[in-house]
Amino acid sequence: VGRNDPCPCGSGKKFKKCHGARA
Repeated sequence: VGRNDPCPCGSGKKFKKCHGARA
């Protein structure tokens, strides 16, 4: 999943603003 792709957690947010921010 790319940083600008939808987060796979199902929040509907972009990955970088959701779980991607922790990585």
